[in-house]
Amino acid sequence: MNKAVDYIISLTHLYGLVHRDKVVEIYNMQNEEKIDEAIINKICKERIEELDDGFVVIYGDYFVEVSIIQFDKFEEQLMQRKGKPFYIPEQEELLKYKDDFYYEVTKEYKALLSYVTKNIFDGDECNSEMLCEEIQCICWFGFSMDSIAYAFNRRNINFKNEKQISEVMQLIVELANNTRIWENNGHTPTEIFELMEKPNLRPLPVGRNDSCPCGSGKKYKNCCLK
Repeated sequence: MNKAVDYIISLTHLYGLVHRDKVVEIYNMQNEEKIDEAIINKICKERIEELDDGFVVIYGDYFVEVSIIQFDKFEEQLMQRKGKPFYIPEQEELLKYKDDFYYEVTKEYKALLSYVTKNIFDGDECNSEMLCEEIQCICWFGFSMDSIAYAFNRRNINFKNEKQISEVMQLIVELANNTRIWENNGHTPTEIFELMEKPNLRPLPVGRNDSCPCGSGKKYKNCCLK
């Protein structure tokens, strides 16, 4: 049952909120010894203190990260993830999320850290890491340009020129697009685009003999097609 508690806490940290049936499904997918609804009910009655220590609260049939309840965001969060698939990492990676400060260190994070260390903090790894960890949290919990600007301004960081601003912002956008977020059931925005949006994109239905989209009224092959 201890491992089942670890799964509940880890999955809640990864997804923000998770239905008890999904906990059973994922646990049984990754473990030979199975659990069922009775085990979940027993945990809900006997292991409340451990869940509390892991910032997990029980809300109906869901396990929910406490901040979502505190800020009355449950219904909003539930709606945002509707219809999206779940990201399910391997067991070793999944259980790292029991630590509520854990995040996946991606190549995008490393790229930002490397740039900031070299070009902004003149090799100061400590201050670079603190800035990048704050930016990572912003990408995770609610990306906004105002929050990013504040992270730089409160450190009195002055950029050398517009080119450097552009380079830093590009790295931050790439980090945000490749950060696992609650609203996507643990998927990154890039993964959700690849899984859900990209397959539905279609090219414009303009053939060689159709009317040209420029509005001239001429056939495409006789107008803009070169």
